[in-house]
Amino acid sequence: MAGTLYLCGTPIGNLEDMTFRAVRVLKEVDLIAAEDTRNSRKLLNYFDIHTPMVSYHEYNKTVRGRELVEKLKAGMNIALITDAGMPGISDPGEELSAMAWEAGIPVTAVPGPAACVTALVLSGLPSRRFCFEAFLPQEKKERREILEELKKESRTIILYEAPHRLLRTLEELRICLGGDRRISVCRELTKKHETVRQGTIEEICAYYQQEAPRGECVLVIRGRSREEKKQESREAWSAVSLEEHMAHYMEQGMDRKEAMKQVAKDRGCSKREIYSRLLEEKK
Repeated sequence: MAGTLYLCGTPIGNLEDMTFRAVRVLKEVDLIAAEDTRNSRKLLNYFDIHTPMVSYHEYNKTVRGRELVEKLKAGMNIALITDAGMPGISDPGEELSAMAWEAGIPVTAVPGPAACVTALVLSGLPSRRFCFEAFLPQEKKERREILEELKKESRTIILYEAPHRLLRTLEELRICLGGDRRISVCRELTKKHETVRQGTIEEICAYYQQEAPRGECVLVIRGRSREEKKQESREAWSAVSLEEHMAHYMEQGMDRKEAMKQVAKDRGCSKREIYSRLLEEKK
């Protein structure tokens, strides 16, 4: 009978955030796979956990992942932990989880802290709808493409960033998203020097030009409002004639009545007004 893979959340800073269940599971499993064994050893020692441990990280995830799956197939119960937070969120835990599911191995989670969710609820920004991008890619073309996508995003945006790259990222966000967009920069979450700095991107850029950032940061950015998106759409369509606008939808298979309804929606006016203006243009 196959063993179970446990995805165990660990503290992102404050050790008191470790759950009773996580401690019990880490003591009971046959093996712990850790992102950084040296770092995790401190955590295990603190909670008097002496379970054998192996490394599982970005650079050995393929080979070690196969090894762990074979051990799970043989009946071993294995817990996966990351340096901080929940495995699988912006780390190679997602690959091991997928490999286990593919091999028919039971996978379960032992919930714990996650920096992205912690920052979101602290940010003071809308939390009903949000998207998580983790770290922006370093490759220029891909980074530019992601930023262009985020420019149109209406949900609250969550990003991770290292302190030495924070100012560069803030400057890019200011240019791409606009300096007046609201943002919260959360750093050193749950630790002694935890801070949450709120303001516009312009204001936060100015602050960090004077104060060198320290500690890992989570950026929480207000999404674009629906009204802003509608207004941009109206402005774009205003440069197109009504007949051209109608033809755009009729070429997609809409009849004239349906097209007129969509044109009215695009331009923020009534269908009756579109009908009247089309008659005027025709005359």
